[in-house]
Amino acid sequence: MMAAGLLLAGVMPGTASAAEPDPRVDLGAGWLDAQSAISNLEHLAHRDKPAGFVDPANPGSGSYIASDLGFGGKYAFLGNYNGFNIVDVSKPADPTLVTSVVCPGGQGDLSVYGNLLFMSVEETRGRLDCGTNSSVGTRFQGVRVFDVSDVLNPVQVAAVQLCRGSHTHSVVTDPKDKDNVYVYVSGTAGVRPATTMAGCNNNTATGENPSRWRIEVIKVPLAAPEQAAVVNEPRLFANPETGRVDGLQNGPLEPRHPSGSTWSPSPNTNACHDITAYPEIGLAAGACQGNGILIDISDPANPVRIDEVADPNFAYWHSATFNNDGTKVIFTDEWGGGSGARCRDTDQPEWGANAIFDIVDGKMEFKSYYKLPVPQSLQENCVAHNGSLIPVPGRDIMVQAWYQGGLSVFDFTDSTNPHEIAFFDRGPVAADRLVTGGFWSVYWYNGAIYGNEIARGLDVFALKPSAHMSAAEIKAAGQVQLAEFNAQSQPAISWTPSFAVARAHYDQAVRADAIGHPLKSQVDMFLQRAEKFAAEGKRSAAVSQLGEISAKLVAPEHQALKRAILDLQASL
Repeated sequence: MMAAGLLLAGVMPGTASAAEPDPRVDLGAGWLDAQSAISNLEHLAHRDKPAGFVDPANPGSGSYIASDLGFGGKYAFLGNYNGFNIVDVSKPADPTLVTSVVCPGGQGDLSVYGNLLFMSVEETRGRLDCGTNSSVGTRFQGVRVFDVSDVLNPVQVAAVQLCRGSHTHSVVTDPKDKDNVYVYVSGTAGVRPATTMAGCNNNTATGENPSRWRIEVIKVPLAAPEQAAVVNEPRLFANPETGRVDGLQNGPLEPRHPSGSTWSPSPNTNACHDITAYPEIGLAAGACQGNGILIDISDPANPVRIDEVADPNFAYWHSATFNNDGTKVIFTDEWGGGSGARCRDTDQPEWGANAIFDIVDGKMEFKSYYKLPVPQSLQENCVAHNGSLIPVPGRDIMVQAWYQGGLSVFDFTDSTNPHEIAFFDRGPVAADRLVTGGFWSVYWYNGAIYGNEIARGLDVFALKPSAHMSAAEIKAAGQVQLAEFNAQSQPAISWTPSFAVARAHYDQAVRADAIGHPLKSQVDMFLQRAEKFAAEGKRSAAVSQLGEISAKLVAPEHQALKRAILDLQASL
């Protein structure tokens, strides 16, 4: 367990000097006309939430919250408590609404796999048929499956009922099984009575097979998704020695913070809030209320907990992100439940922050915290929320939502010293009270950053070159093109050899003072020559230039650059 109050030097960096106040402080309020501040990003586009997914008289209405995002092909799928929207993002600066599907039920967490769209439903107003009159019809709480092969006409093909509904879910693939996918379900609602759904059991942990202290695993045959069904209910929190299903945190950690908040740390680990699967390395990370857990998913139908951590500074372990190498994991803390002001200058920087761990021999070792490095007002809900990696070769970089704290792009290549490199923020929705709003999720997808803003709609951003990130690094990240992306189903990223990738590593070596004169100028010159020759179709000349300069890179700190140049040489 971590020590209370641990905060390493350098983890909470500012982005402006004392002479230059951070422009995010004291931004003017407004629903669709709030003041904004931006650094090292270009705001490409904004689209208001469409009709049927917003209440203009109450922008923060809980019935129309914009929630999570998924991506497939040229489309972004925008979750909402009232259904989902499909947006064509083939031109990031001009996103175009394609289809709106009204299907109430809350949370609206979405994932895309091929032609299938999965949607989490946890509220009792959810109906099996997506009807809008919650006083009639068959209740539904669980995971919906839509066929979205025709984006103009999504069709629900399956609906798996669950005892606690689905707050979130994660699509998990099996490299050995191309015929099925698995869906890990995290349900956090109250247990449904057995009279509503057979088999549900609200007994305490000592009772027989309680419906708490577990996740559900749904198996989905890709050729027959209508046959989707629960195949396992693993007890990921069980004590391996006693067998008790409530084997992790189930009471206040000490010392308890005197914040007076009902969301101060008093964890009860009876469910996961979110699980991020990384099938290529056979691991998943579960953010599970009072604990962060590491899970072996080499057999996706039978996940097994292999490590767990707790932190007296964390109130509600919310989500997780691995670095691409699978050697680190970031957990977020949703202190306040997403609706509280937790970025005030009176809040400790560990509260509602990220905790960064190195993964060493299957165990998680705490390294540092990272929190949005600027205070927000009492009128802004602000806490760590959903984000994803930005695939810059050679670095660990993440873009993350902070609700009404906006978005923050930060580097955690050095796990002990994360630092911010870009941001965007708006003022509060209302000047005189806290109205729920801000980014639920911000994710990188195929060269752009997309944010689903709870009260306002969709935003799209592009990275701008700066002292923190070069044009080549941005170009190399943009060259990574995925067929689909779900943040909770993390893919392994690889980079096709290119001059942008080689230049990215060169820029990193220069930034780190790892390459001096005259070698720095020589590498620059030879890369320029090689790229010019390649553009002119003079392959042999380009290969010769790359071979000549790679031979000069002999120091240990040059090896990443040398590998990138040799890979490029081999690809020409």
